[in-house]
Amino acid sequence: MRRSAIPYPAADRAPTDDNHLWLTLNKLVPYLWQYKWRVFLALSCLLSAKLANVGVPLVFKEMIDGLSAAQQAMALPALLLLLYGALRFSTSLFAELREILFARVTQRAVRRIALEVFRHLHALSLRFHLQRQTGGVSRDVERGSRSISSLISYTLYSILPTLVEITLVLAILLARYDVSFVLITLASLAAYIVFTVKVSNWRIGIRRKANEADSAANTRAVDSLLNYETVKYFNN
Repeated sequence: MRRSAIPYPAADRAPTDDNHLWLTLNKLVPYLWQYKWRVFLALSCLLSAKLANVGVPLVFKEMIDGLSAAQQAMALPALLLLLYGALRFSTSLFAELREILFARVTQRAVRRIALEVFRHLHALSLRFHLQRQTGGVSRDVERGSRSISSLISYTLYSILPTLVEITLVLAILLARYDVSFVLITLASLAAYIVFTVKVSNWRIGIRRKANEADSAANTRAVDSLLNYETVKYFNN
């Protein structure tokens, strides 16, 4: 079986910059900006969903107060109940619209990047292809395509919505309650972020080693199939 002369990338060759995630997102922006009207609509739906979600407990509070008040007419609590249901429905509606609008953007960006990687592989020198690691490269391309989709989705559906919601909640706490509530919330968020970053960085090293082992195993498996005659000859 032909063995590759090019060593498989080691873990220490991986990006070590703590900002590599944001650098990667910055490189993805041009691919997303081609569909900027969809991006703007998706972000508008995101903001609308979070506004509705934050408004739900406020309306619920007013509704309970209205029911608890003595000799309170039922018209106001009934209207608040309808508003409560409308806000809950709007939260789900805008979230689904956001996914519908952004799904095409994500998939087309992934397709373009995968196509550019494929063309780049064909543009490499003959030496690279003679010393190929076909299985590992194909697995890396497949994993990279999935990771891009996950990164975009995670940013739009998790990180950005959380930041928007945190901002809205802090604004409500600052407007309605003492500043100490805001400080306690910020301290809790800071502790959670520090813990999450440390655990995530620890998991990244393990995940990277697992990916390298998976790619190396796939390289050997595909290489053995491509060199079936050689394997058959030396094992008989």
